[in-house]
Amino acid sequence: MAKFITGNELNHEIGKLFESAEKQLLLISPYMKLHHRFESTLLRKRNNDKLEITVVFGKNEDNPAKSIRAEDVEFFKQFPNIEIRYEKRLHAKYFANEFSAIITSMNLYDYSQDNNIESGILMVQHLGRGLLDNLDDQVYNYFNGVMIEQSELLYSKKPNYKEGFLAKKYVDSTVTVDKLNSFFNSGKASKKNQPVTKTASLKPDGYCIITGENIPFDIKQPMNLNNFKAWQKKKDLKFKGSFCHFSGEKAVTSFEKPIVSKNWKKAKEMHDL
Repeated sequence: MAKFITGNELNHEIGKLFESAEKQLLLISPYMKLHHRFESTLLRKRNNDKLEITVVFGKNEDNPAKSIRAEDVEFFKQFPNIEIRYEKRLHAKYFANEFSAIITSMNLYDYSQDNNIESGILMVQHLGRGLLDNLDDQVYNYFNGVMIEQSELLYSKKPNYKEGFLAKKYVDSTVTVDKLNSFFNSGKASKKNQPVTKTASLKPDGYCIITGENIPFDIKQPMNLNNFKAWQKKKDLKFKGSFCHFSGEKAVTSFEKPIVSKNWKKAKEMHDL
């Protein structure tokens, strides 16, 4: 069964897809910045060794760190049965579990979910039926086969089991592939970025509109923490800045419009605004 969905219904169905996943979760999106609701849902499944999670991100070949945050990489690495992959040509967005799937215009990016006009097709009970002539099975086989097989495996962690009295018992997980540090510090990524480890994260790629210093890119908080706390007392959208949040160049900006006009198109492409 296929159903066209938009707006709040799309967000709701993606949330249900996360919640109902018990054996398989495919997350394919050029840009990854998990909404806090999705993080909370997944955290409740952190001890489920049976849940096989596959994450594929893409775009930004010169600096793929712009496609996924260090915080999200670290978040995914804590799960016991996980693969993280990269495909530079990726533009499609597809999310699936063992019960349903969504092919959509929306990236797995909190800004997209909260601000953009998005739509998608919901397909229900698409796995395990063996009906390869069905649309849902065709879509699943394409993404699970062609798309994932062609992507570059950057990180893999697999569970280990021992024989129990009635069934195998989960013991721990072993990292079988870890190319994250070399990938994010290779020629593919900006040399400004730091290794993706638990003690170091990728260098922020935004600028405070007040001081011009490096901060995480966030169009909802285009200033450092101290200035943002001061701004929250009045919440003046016209509050003036002196730097472009995207480029760091000196310019007249504001909280409402933190990016100068000439940089807006490039910022939209890089950050999926």
